[in-house]
Amino acid sequence: MKTEFAPAQRATKEKLEAEIEIAKNLPLIKELTYMVTDAFMILNKCRQIIYCNNALLDIIDIENPNEIYGLRPGEALNCIHAKKTEGGCGTTAFCKHCGAANAIVNSQNESGSLKEEECHLTSGEEKKSFDFMVRAKTLDFSGEVFTIFIVRDIGDVKRREVLERIFFHDILNTAGGVQDLVELVQESTEEEKVEFLDLAQSSLETLIEEINVQRDLLAAENGELEIETIVVNSRDILSSIIAIYKNHQVAKNKTIHIDENCVSKNFISDQRLLKRVIGNMAKNALEAESEGATITLGVKDKDNMFEFFVHNTSVMPERIKKQVFQRSFSTKGAGRGLGTYSIKLLGEKYLKGLVEFTSEEETGTVFSIKLPVS
Repeated sequence: MKTEFAPAQRATKEKLEAEIEIAKNLPLIKELTYMVTDAFMILNKCRQIIYCNNALLDIIDIENPNEIYGLRPGEALNCIHAKKTEGGCGTTAFCKHCGAANAIVNSQNESGSLKEEECHLTSGEEKKSFDFMVRAKTLDFSGEVFTIFIVRDIGDVKRREVLERIFFHDILNTAGGVQDLVELVQESTEEEKVEFLDLAQSSLETLIEEINVQRDLLAAENGELEIETIVVNSRDILSSIIAIYKNHQVAKNKTIHIDENCVSKNFISDQRLLKRVIGNMAKNALEAESEGATITLGVKDKDNMFEFFVHNTSVMPERIKKQVFQRSFSTKGAGRGLGTYSIKLLGEKYLKGLVEFTSEEETGTVFSIKLPVS
């Protein structure tokens, strides 16, 4: 059986049943697993679950642990990549960059060592996002080597890091810029006042928009975001985004323009959310490029679908491509990582579109959202 990372082999039915019995009868196992408030699993050499506690059952919303015995962690948590290959969890190209798979495999390769990693996992058809801190360590039980695997939900911690970064850094910087402009107005000529006040107005609009973005994203994650559909024009949407970003800091000495073949047609959508999605694509493209680069926005009309796209020439490394839509993953350092995640969440769950990307040497990077015309 093929694999692109960890071994695909699984235990036979008889072997698995024997291992489950060993795990159930380990000394103090029930007491220990009740004391551990994080999700707790024991895995065999094939990375299959042979024991777990109630904390794990609560995460995956089942009552009987027998339903997941024999599965691997990603399969039990319904990871969207777990069914992409016949070998299952641990055997896909995506698994090379999965913190859980790496912690388990590395702990098995270095017997007795404790491995700790962050794991960002997308689960199920609803594509629910999880942020975990995972720990793995091998132990010898009754002549068998098993892996103790502990999963801690750190979603609230990662979300707080993002909010702290945005509100204590980005928004504070914008507010400071407004304050500086107001001070300049007091010492300027009448002609300069008009210019400074226009800049202050633009900065305040950016400040308010950033706060609204975070408010709406929290509502979206909680399933509470309300949709307001109106008739919008496809080209006008792009023009408004360019108006926002052409003077933005990320666009300094860069060109952002609309594709010459851009479609201009009316359709029904939530204008605010669509601007958010495509605006995030544009911002990410601008941040990925150096000075002198050109970013292109466009709309195609094909098969009764509008395809909005944003193109830039840089190409993403393979490891980034495999994690690009994961919540809390970012190339920009700690406390970032909701940009592409929000594109996927808002674009698919709320706008009912299809969000995709390609990133190849021949064509550069293209992010797109396909929406039904009506």
